[in-house]
Amino acid sequence: TGESIVIAPSQTLTNRDYHHLREVSIGVIRHLGIVGECNIQFALDPLSEEYRIIEVNARLSRSSALASKATGYPLAFVAAKLSLGYSLTDIKNSVTKVTAACFEPALDYLVVKIPRWDLKKFRRVSTRIGTGMKSVGEIMSIGRTFEEAIQKAVRMLGTGMDGVIAPELTFDDLEEELTQPTDQRLFAVTSALMQGYSVERIHELTKIDTWFLSKLSRIVDLYKALKAKAKGSLKERGQGATGAARLGSLDGQQLLTAKQHGFSDKQLASLFSVGEQDVRALREAYNIRPSVKQIDTLAAEYPARTNYLYLTYRGSAHDVTFGDSKPVIVLGGGAYRIGSSVEFDWCCVNSALTLRKLKHQTIIINCNPETVSTDYDESDRLYFEDLSYETVLDICALENPHGVIVSMGGQIPNNLVMPLHRAGIPILGTSPESIDSAENRYKFSKLLDDLGVDQPDWKELTDMKDATGFANDVGYPVLVRPSYVLSGAAMSIAFSDAELEEYLSKAAKVNPEHPVVISKFLTNAKEIEVDAVAANGDLVISAITEHVENAGVHSGDATMVFPPQKLYLETIKRVRHIATQVAKSLCITGPFNIQFLAKDNDIKVIELNLRASRSFPFVSKVSRYNFIDLATRAIMGRRVPMGISTLDLEHVGVKAPQFSFSRLKGADPVVTVEMASTGEVACLGHDLHDALLKSLIATGMEMPSRKAVLVSVSGDANRYKFLDSIRDLQTLGFTIYATYGTHLFLKDQGISSTFLHKIHEMDTTPNIREYLNRDKIDLVINLPARYSREELDDEYEMRRRAVDYGIPLFTNLQLAKLFVESIVRLGDGRLSIDSWDTYKT
Repeated sequence: TGESIVIAPSQTLTNRDYHHLREVSIGVIRHLGIVGECNIQFALDPLSEEYRIIEVNARLSRSSALASKATGYPLAFVAAKLSLGYSLTDIKNSVTKVTAACFEPALDYLVVKIPRWDLKKFRRVSTRIGTGMKSVGEIMSIGRTFEEAIQKAVRMLGTGMDGVIAPELTFDDLEEELTQPTDQRLFAVTSALMQGYSVERIHELTKIDTWFLSKLSRIVDLYKALKAKAKGSLKERGQGATGAARLGSLDGQQLLTAKQHGFSDKQLASLFSVGEQDVRALREAYNIRPSVKQIDTLAAEYPARTNYLYLTYRGSAHDVTFGDSKPVIVLGGGAYRIGSSVEFDWCCVNSALTLRKLKHQTIIINCNPETVSTDYDESDRLYFEDLSYETVLDICALENPHGVIVSMGGQIPNNLVMPLHRAGIPILGTSPESIDSAENRYKFSKLLDDLGVDQPDWKELTDMKDATGFANDVGYPVLVRPSYVLSGAAMSIAFSDAELEEYLSKAAKVNPEHPVVISKFLTNAKEIEVDAVAANGDLVISAITEHVENAGVHSGDATMVFPPQKLYLETIKRVRHIATQVAKSLCITGPFNIQFLAKDNDIKVIELNLRASRSFPFVSKVSRYNFIDLATRAIMGRRVPMGISTLDLEHVGVKAPQFSFSRLKGADPVVTVEMASTGEVACLGHDLHDALLKSLIATGMEMPSRKAVLVSVSGDANRYKFLDSIRDLQTLGFTIYATYGTHLFLKDQGISSTFLHKIHEMDTTPNIREYLNRDKIDLVINLPARYSREELDDEYEMRRRAVDYGIPLFTNLQLAKLFVESIVRLGDGRLSIDSWDTYKT
């Protein structure tokens, strides 16, 4: 179900099917004696009434959360009450406020859920989808028709698509794509329809119900008609015509029809080769505006008071009234994806809580059914809508807000700052000009030069010759990255001209509106971060964290330590001084994050984010100061205490990344500068080693019990650095297995090890494949010489098999050394287990 596009209410079941499955469900629940929530999954033959029960979950599930958000029925609340002995008739529906929980939900709208995949971030991964879940998040859209909801849903995913039709996508074998589902299957269907495939032929290839295909066909037909109209308009009026002139052939009814079928202003602007603002102006001239509708769980059959809202172009009036309360709008983070997950939702929810404490009416805009921010009672009004310029502007036009907070939901709201500012929407907190100065690499670099703050050598991309010239001047490796991106999208380290050319073309496609920057990559440098809050340029609170891994690992994939345990006091002072300088220079009000590199007593700034970072919840919970509460108070102009110190803690927090390589068949489990982790954990300990081991165990890693380690270290430099750790493992009683080069090195150092042949040498024994397959190894340490695309297949196979067999794998030198150091310190002892409130600040 996590990989499926889900529609509610069901559109293709007959009345007989629906009631039959309902009766079966009630029978199963009564037979099992279930109290509370239950989820039953069926397989139903669409050509007969045959069905099979796939599974029964007597608990809240992913589907339960979706059902709750789709219907507005508070499943978890009701299930908890039932577990305490209440009956359905005793429980009041907390959404409607007027009916009992025994009323089944009724929907006068349609909901579409689409999973979000991030498979492009992984080398070698299979894009096939099936019974194993690969998606990292999901969105939910609400509309009055399938066409409206599905187009809106595609935009909510945040993958750069404006709707279900994606002309930029091409398929080598379209019929193969339709027959064997991948993460791009929906676009393959619309591509086939664009090429003239019939609904019946696509049904034959995909087995998707013709009802859904006919609806998609209707969108495609309208798209073709609009495209023909745009072509005719361009021919008639010429290339030099204004936007208004090019749109002149589009009358009010045609524009309304397009909006009712889910076409966005941006989508229409692209079709007619005009600006998005031109389409908006035409829409307003025809008085075509969305209506605000409530989700009340009762299809308006009973009067209900609810703040759960959505926009539609198939309404004649609003379900709510708009007063003069001047609410504050908080923009959410959208779909969970690699780089943006529950951390940013924590920030949004805590910001909304503080706003309500400060007596401000609060509105949240978000589209993720998995989040707390989309719970109906977390804000005064919830708009379940996409985080686009068009939608946010439409809501602002209706609500007339005091302002919009963009600094809590991650990079997506941050990208809307300048367009909203130009449209006259008040941005609360740090000024839009300052945010743009931080996001634009050229402006930020100039700011650092003016402040006398060091930074790595860099250059903005002009052409390939310029790029290779710069790289050869400063020396490889160099780092390639676009502006205004999250999770290091398309960020790469290039070690040669050929790699640089490949990576630059990839980076330019990610965000074509913003420049690509090349900078000198510093090897063996330590990465440090500052998460902070400022008020009118003065520092309120800061938290300095250090990465265990050296530079070259994305901050979202790094193991972070707070407060820092291995930084010199002088380094801490200089980092804090730079943070103070930057805050003052940009007059920051609200949250911000700065990333530094430290090497040979030099400190260089590599990035500034004028928003909350993904580590804000971590530093807040370790320090027990709520950074978001302080940031929100500062943003709203309230007095906040200044200069709070977080260095003198009597405990240590370690945040470790959670990877999903075991679910991503074929993906190479090596971390790079582009983020790959899908979650994170954090644990507290009385010292660094205590906290680290608890964090690694929390990610699901099993501590090695048989004490058999396979070591494969590339390059003598890394081998010497890891030598003491191998000696420690031997002292602990580990049996050392090694690949050929590492085995010879250890032999020269007087350390005994058992040589294992490479995986491709299947006819020779002992072999790595055999030892991994037979569970003879319970720890793998593979340290590649460098993270390039030319890694040996054998090393990849070794890493991949370790993940597939659930064997702990370390591919980073610094983390592997700290892990060995930690198990040496632990010895035969036990890890401490203490509740959060026992750790003193």
